[in-house]
Amino acid sequence: MASILDLLSSDIGKQLISGASAKTGQPTDKTASVLSMALPVILGAMQKNASTSQGAKSLNNALEDNKHDGSILSRLSSLLENQNEENGLTKDGAGILNHVLGGNQQKVQQGISNVSGVDASSVEKIIQMAAPILMGVLGNQKRKDNVGAEGLGDLLGSVMGESTHHDRSLIETLLDADGDGSVIDDIAGMVLGGKKKKSGIAGMLGGLFGK
Repeated sequence: MASILDLLSSDIGKQLISGASAKTGQPTDKTASVLSMALPVILGAMQKNASTSQGAKSLNNALEDNKHDGSILSRLSSLLENQNEENGLTKDGAGILNHVLGGNQQKVQQGISNVSGVDASSVEKIIQMAAPILMGVLGNQKRKDNVGAEGLGDLLGSVMGESTHHDRSLIETLLDADGDGSVIDDIAGMVLGGKKKKSGIAGMLGGLFGK
């Protein structure tokens, strides 16, 4: 399974970056920067949620929904170009983010805004557009591999890229670095609050943009 960084550099990722850039008026490099931070955050929160049987069951039910079967990936261009369909995409994304991030959504969005230099309202729209696409990727892979609720942790881990040293350093930065059980605190504090590590978000962005 391709990691999230591979997804962003794929045709699907490029379409998403281009479409979100056009809709928000943000440069493509800054849009990509927002996505490269936001998508691992969302995946990390999903993985934390799926570590409990109830959370895994809830995520499994969501991925079983036909709207998350992966068909969105073949309709991406029209979704991003059609205003009505785009509104549906962002509405679905808002629901996904509310469920995954809960009351920490604003904190995460503001943190990403602070690091990326993109205003918080644009960050919100970019990740709302991205969330249903991420769910489509996960739902598609779940069906291909016949993954049940008990296997979602491994599926999410593979998408986060834990099999490589580079991506594993990102995961270590994102996931509960202080051991207090709160992923969001670590994301919003250590990663997004200014104490960034070159081996984490900063290193990842350097790899994406050749900096």
